[in-house]
Amino acid sequence: MTGAGDPAAADNELDTEFSETVRQTGASVGALYLLASDEQVLWLDVLCGAPAEFAAPWARVSMAAPAPVAEAVREDRMVWVAGQEEMARSYPRTAMVLPYPLVLLAAPVTGARRWGALLLMWPATRPSYMTGRERGHIASRCRRLARLLEDAAEHGRPPARGGRLRVVPTATGRRSGSPATAAADFAERLPGGSCALDLEGRFTYVSSGACDLLGREAGELLGTLPWQSLRWLDDPTYEDRYRAAVISRESVSFTACRPPDHWLDIHLYPDASGISVRIVPSGAQPPPSPAPRRSTGTATPARAGQLYQLTHLAAALTEVVGVQDVIDLVADQIMPAFGAQGLVLSTADAGRLRITGYRGYAAHVIERLDGLPLDTDFTPAGRALSTGIPAFFADPEEMRCVYPEAPRASGKQAWAFLPLIISGRPVGCCVLSYDHPHAFPAEERAVLTSLAGLIAQAFDRARLYDTKHELAHGLQQALLPRTLPQVTGLRVAARYLPATRGMDIGGDFYDLIRLGDTAAAAVIGDVQGHNVAAAALMGQVRTGVLAHATLGTPPDQVLARTNRLVTDLVPDLFTSCLYAHLDFARRRVTLASAGHPPPLLRLPDGDTRPVVVPPGPLLGIDPDAVFPVTEIPLTAGLMLAFYTDGLVETPETDLDDSIAHLAHHLARADDRDLDLLIDDLLGKARTTGRRTDDLALLVVQYTPMPTEPL
Repeated sequence: MTGAGDPAAADNELDTEFSETVRQTGASVGALYLLASDEQVLWLDVLCGAPAEFAAPWARVSMAAPAPVAEAVREDRMVWVAGQEEMARSYPRTAMVLPYPLVLLAAPVTGARRWGALLLMWPATRPSYMTGRERGHIASRCRRLARLLEDAAEHGRPPARGGRLRVVPTATGRRSGSPATAAADFAERLPGGSCALDLEGRFTYVSSGACDLLGREAGELLGTLPWQSLRWLDDPTYEDRYRAAVISRESVSFTACRPPDHWLDIHLYPDASGISVRIVPSGAQPPPSPAPRRSTGTATPARAGQLYQLTHLAAALTEVVGVQDVIDLVADQIMPAFGAQGLVLSTADAGRLRITGYRGYAAHVIERLDGLPLDTDFTPAGRALSTGIPAFFADPEEMRCVYPEAPRASGKQAWAFLPLIISGRPVGCCVLSYDHPHAFPAEERAVLTSLAGLIAQAFDRARLYDTKHELAHGLQQALLPRTLPQVTGLRVAARYLPATRGMDIGGDFYDLIRLGDTAAAAVIGDVQGHNVAAAALMGQVRTGVLAHATLGTPPDQVLARTNRLVTDLVPDLFTSCLYAHLDFARRRVTLASAGHPPPLLRLPDGDTRPVVVPPGPLLGIDPDAVFPVTEIPLTAGLMLAFYTDGLVETPETDLDDSIAHLAHHLARADDRDLDLLIDDLLGKARTTGRRTDDLALLVVQYTPMPTEPL
């Protein structure tokens, strides 16, 4: 047993169980992701079967990202990707950083709570399906991992989410092999040359034949990376072959020229412990090997790992929506990618630099830097923005020579000032800073400069989006009722939830209209679209319904007249609407629908079912449309729930099944507090996570005064 509060012991137990899981499943690479405390991000905690450098592009995954691990946690299910073609089709961003033949599975790690996800990869030679027994085994291993995490948390050893990535070896489960000397003798007897690389790519063994063919002594090669110790292998194409072998666990072959004219055929044979390498002169009989399944890359101007990282970041920047998304992406992915500890992202506004986001700085430092004029000589930010030329300072002394006060103000030791410019127009400035002196080699400067252009494009789009979103959201909030009127004999509660971050505003609306002392009307609707036009039309529809209803117009005519209004105002937008007239004197409810989901009726005995309301067409399609009416008795204790499709529509689920599911929960909900009842319904419908549509829910219950005749 481990002692309470010993995080190292907890990590050891978790690492051992994780490594054994990878071994038992036969996976070549395994990764364990843990959910951050705010449940918005998955952090890579433990890796097995690949070096940490490989995982840099996917070390942090947003829960909203279109990635297998995020989807597994969001939807609490296993995600199986049967090959590279399916990966490119379903998860193109993931395919960019894993462009190798493989199959992949992401499984949620869930116990009493959600902990994260287990990611497993196999070579593409594995069958493209997973049996029920295999799924059950992996689910069992995930439950074990969850139990270890829960046990550690209960004993004061919670996992350090976002800490240093741990790389653990695969549990081999086999005995040690022959003595090293026998293995070396065996390799020396083979024709050509033999080498061994670890999973990091470093030489761990070189035969004399390999030394002759490579033109170097063993002492010059051991412990080095081939593309660093052998300059003629310093080509991203060759490094990418090694990466392909590690990830796919398939043999890879290529031909390289050792200057001046010695052509060599190099064959890589990977497994979980490293890579065996055979080298023979080009044209000689190569050792037998299966043919590679597909090409694994082409030559590029940067190191392969950096190229994949840059490609991943570029793809991520195309998907951000709001300014906060840009800030989070730069802070959580670009900062770690370049080893930075500080970030300041500023926007050019009215001749000043306004800080919109930062990381790694104290609040008083940001207050000192916020609002500096564009022509300031306090920091290089203004000059970088005005000239469009990035500025790099490797240490405080270099900065102090030009900007004497800047190093003391920020407390950092190295800086990269990246101007954000679009078509000659200054947008802002991105500053990456370091806690220690940091040299900026030419290759890194080039990558950062290119990345600054992508950040500028994303930042400018995000500012425009936020402006439009705030306008639409403000318009919609102004048009929705702030409070519902008090109607004698009715208990009422309502809720509106916008789509989650990253989606536009919607056009869902609801209303309760008091019609004298003996009647009321309940209205709910959904305008097509998610933009300012939808929000504006929502206000017009709500106003039209209110105007016609207060004149005592019957339900079918309320919809018919509002329909003509919508057709005239916005002929290319359509609206669903449900109108219910509650007549307390006649004890009747009269309903009319314009293509809207049916309301749910709950009787006093708990019997709950959808009300059959023959729908007319959506508002805005046919100016002469007719809307049938339906009448039901209004009895004491009767409850009606009106909702929009955002509450019941989910991918791959039949709409009737979703409505029946909602009715099932409404039947069992406690009706003593209607606001709590709505909370319960929203929770059961899983609306607290990511929503691609907004939703509205209006619940009314008839509770006549005791003196009223029934």
